[in-house]
Amino acid sequence: MTHPRRSLLFMPGSNSRALEKARILAADAIILDIEDSVAPDAKGLARDQIAATIAAGGFGKREVWIRTNALDTPFWADDVKMAAKAKPDAILVPKVSSVDDLRTIAQALRESNAAPSIRVWAMIETARAVLHAEELAAASRDVEPRLAGFVFGPNDISRETRIRMQPGRAIMLPMITHCILATRAYGLEILDGPYSDFSNVDGFNQECTQARDLGFDGKTLIHPGQIEACNVIFTPPVEEVARARKIIAAFELPENAARGAISLDGQMVERLHADMARRTVAIADSIAAMSK
Repeated sequence: MTHPRRSLLFMPGSNSRALEKARILAADAIILDIEDSVAPDAKGLARDQIAATIAAGGFGKREVWIRTNALDTPFWADDVKMAAKAKPDAILVPKVSSVDDLRTIAQALRESNAAPSIRVWAMIETARAVLHAEELAAASRDVEPRLAGFVFGPNDISRETRIRMQPGRAIMLPMITHCILATRAYGLEILDGPYSDFSNVDGFNQECTQARDLGFDGKTLIHPGQIEACNVIFTPPVEEVARARKIIAAFELPENAARGAISLDGQMVERLHADMARRTVAIADSIAAMSK
């Protein structure tokens, strides 16, 4: 991970005040939205304002993404053309359900002469997407090399499948873990979808903690008030980082260079723990770099 993605806040592209405010918020990434938060008759305005906002800069070390409309809408073609010219860090495409969808995205980006630096994130929001999560992730190897990861969309999945969204999401856990396994099998990242009841602080904190423990890299947000708690929950605790550094240092000692396991503070520690420790330290260091 070269950039922390603990918190990613959706901001409506048609709201100029929101776009201006986005520059000072502590989210790791800002997602400038042309989809759900923008009315059909305001899509053109949103595109123009998003392009101008990105051109003006001022986001510091935050990533800036654009969420387009879905491929089957009349807005997609204009969205991707604007995004290619605006050069965000990534585009987030809703309702990606098949490898053919990824081919369509790849072709549109090529035809728009999009910079190689623009990454693609696929929203997993349909039954087909969940069922074919491994095929979608595998497509990052050839069909769409820009594919960086998934954003799991529980609300749309609930609407399509009629699976009820209950606190704790117990019924959805098999689908969530299936998508997480698919991303990890192909070296991709995965982010959790938003928590809609932004006034329910305890519920949000519980879902964030669950997302972290499930293995999500971060969470998408719909309200600025969710940023601080999300960042805290997805930041490795100080004691965990200190322990990680100690494990790494122990394996770097000359006497442990050829060992697969060592004793440290009365516990058996294996090289797999050193690999996990390096990831923890990398995340902590990248988070620290964001604040400088």
